[in-house]
Amino acid sequence: MEWSIQDLARSAGTTSRTLRHYGQVGLLAPSRIGRNGYRYYDQESLVRLQRILLLRELGLALADIGQVLDGEREPTAALRTHLRLLLRERERIGRQIESVRTTLRKTEGGEQLMVEEVFDGFDHTQYEQEVTQRWGREAYQRADQWWRSLSDADKKAFQQRQLDIAADFGRAHDVGIPVESDEVQAITQRLYDWLSLTTGTVTKEYFVNLGEMYVADPRFTANYDVHGDGTAVFTRDAMKVYAEFVRDAMKVYAERKLSG
Repeated sequence: MEWSIQDLARSAGTTSRTLRHYGQVGLLAPSRIGRNGYRYYDQESLVRLQRILLLRELGLALADIGQVLDGEREPTAALRTHLRLLLRERERIGRQIESVRTTLRKTEGGEQLMVEEVFDGFDHTQYEQEVTQRWGREAYQRADQWWRSLSDADKKAFQQRQLDIAADFGRAHDVGIPVESDEVQAITQRLYDWLSLTTGTVTKEYFVNLGEMYVADPRFTANYDVHGDGTAVFTRDAMKVYAEFVRDAMKVYAERKLSG
């Protein structure tokens, strides 16, 4: 059985252009090309595309994905490993959902909050390897040491500060305030200050690249899924619009105030 490039793109939630690009960079060659020039893909191609999309969601660049796939001698073993990671992530997200539900219920009911309930499922160490690869071991150790030095109240305040910044970006976007405005740049300054707490000096390159990650990586994009009224936006396209607004504001800030 085989699928045309249009059918495969539609089923995978991507585009024919993306699949052609994957072919051009050597990630996903079609199993055959018809006389009409159309590309067709077999079952092995489907499995390979699934791996590509899964690795993209982990934030890997296409060149890195190619190296991973080229090093895999047994695709099913790699899929089993990824399945374990996904199941572990699902369990962690489930704990976070229950944590937020408990916090909401107790807050509305005037009950005493328990630290272990509030932060269940929130584990910053899950990104240790990724942070180390992107910014170096020293960066991770510095941030980790800073985080562990905080009291439970300080940790909660730090997380709330990020949520408030995201909500203010959302409100600014919803009323059409441009990213170059003083108001949006003041919010961006708060974001810069918030990041500086964990990393020390934030360089121009770091700030701009982080803004790009907000758009490219769905885990970061999810941090900006808030309307101005505080309600959640659950569609990927809507979340991306907010993330792009933040990214553009960060670029303006970086060009105006940062160097190096």
